[in-house]
Amino acid sequence: QVQLVESGGGLVQPGGSLRLSCAASGFTLDDYAIGWFRQAPGKGREGVSCLRSSDGIIYYSDSVKGRFTISRDNAKNTVYLQMNSLKPEDSATYYCARAEALRYSDYGPTLYEWARIGDYDYWGQGTQVTVSS
Repeated sequence: QVQLVESGGGLVQPGGSLRLSCAASGFTLDDYAIGWFRQAPGKGREGVSCLRSSDGIIYYSDSVKGRFTISRDNAKNTVYLQMNSLKPEDSATYYCARAEALRYSDYGPTLYEWARIGDYDYWGQGTQVTVSS
């Protein structure tokens, strides 16, 4: 059974840090890209970051570049999102999702593909991040 389970969200002050985890089960990370997305109340879901497990290529949205870092622990089948210098506008529910590498000609999404929500077939339940003083 395929599962993606996020954890690590919470309330943090502006400038603070959080590390989100996405624990994957029921499939092998090697065959998928794992994306982090977020959705704030009243707004659409947007891509935050993506890790192509096939070759380690990483993408970030412009809004988080330089502040967030995506990484992977093969032994734990888990993908992390380290979030530093958090801002109130980072407040949202954060989701991880998987996209099968085989659906892409490059065995993983390109810079123009990684944030396409429809490419991701399984999603976690989300974890809430609130940045407020």
